[in-house]
Amino acid sequence: MSAISPETAHDEGLGAERVPAALLVVVGAMLAAAVALAIAEGVQALAQATINGLVSGSYFALGAAGLTLVYGVLKLVNFAHGEFLTFGAYMAVFAQSAFGFPLALALPFAFVATAALALGLEFVMWRPMRRKGAGVLQLLLMALGLAFVLRNVIQVVAGTEVRKLSANVTSSVTFGGLHIGRTELWVVIVAFAALTALALMLGHTRLGTHIRALSDNAELAETTGLDTGRIIVYTWILAGGLAGLAGVVYGASIGVITPNLGFGIVLSIFAAAIIGGIGDAYGALAGGMLIGLVQEWSTLVFPVNLKVAVGFAAMILVLVLRPQGIFGRARTPGR
Repeated sequence: MSAISPETAHDEGLGAERVPAALLVVVGAMLAAAVALAIAEGVQALAQATINGLVSGSYFALGAAGLTLVYGVLKLVNFAHGEFLTFGAYMAVFAQSAFGFPLALALPFAFVATAALALGLEFVMWRPMRRKGAGVLQLLLMALGLAFVLRNVIQVVAGTEVRKLSANVTSSVTFGGLHIGRTELWVVIVAFAALTALALMLGHTRLGTHIRALSDNAELAETTGLDTGRIIVYTWILAGGLAGLAGVVYGASIGVITPNLGFGIVLSIFAAAIIGGIGDAYGALAGGMLIGLVQEWSTLVFPVNLKVAVGFAAMILVLVLRPQGIFGRARTPGR
């Protein structure tokens, strides 16, 4: 087995391996579905559903990016990730009510607060458990328990009443008979800006190279002299911050915030991460957009309450085609 240095990790690890064949198949299937829906339901209805899908896909992708960063580096399935979204949304509400912050300032406040929560849990829970050699099952059960603890603590502290962010959810932008809410447009812009910044960081900075090297092979990364503890700290900061952003943009988009906010979409976020290739940050964007579009397109044919199930059906079809996800890498013997 050959060693992998941080420099040669440019083509390995989180989001580096491109899989054009699988992507072309998925894109082709999506185009075929779009043509069929346009013929059956009309171009106007399809276009509006596509806009709605891009909005929901934006916060799915943001949430999936943080989830997949943690899995890629630590191989930890963080079932408490949905509660990170909820925490971020409530931090934005707190910033607005306590300090009078506009949403533009409440957003970075939520990013920092949720990153701090994720980092605190790393030092209190995850790092001690890794040092004690905890297995996958123990870490999985701890993540599940943490999800319940965080959700109930938020409920006790913030109460069960519905909260709202100071965001304009009534006005919209209309063009060609189509419409998108001004807040929803802001959601798409913020999400794509954050995901673009993440992609640039992973692909063109030393930290990104180190994160990808550790994701590819932790033992080899340590033998090359990488400070893995520092990289894990930055991973949690990014993952927690992105989850906080996702919670704020989701809460702003739907207009209401409750202690179950993150729990309501965490399954779709997991589906997005798995479709893109769990552990692949670039795949989170593709998976998020695919789940968002499939769910919203399905409302043209099926009842709205079935759209999550349709999204999971799409996930199953993608995994049958490529079990590791669109951008994921196949497991090799000895890895």
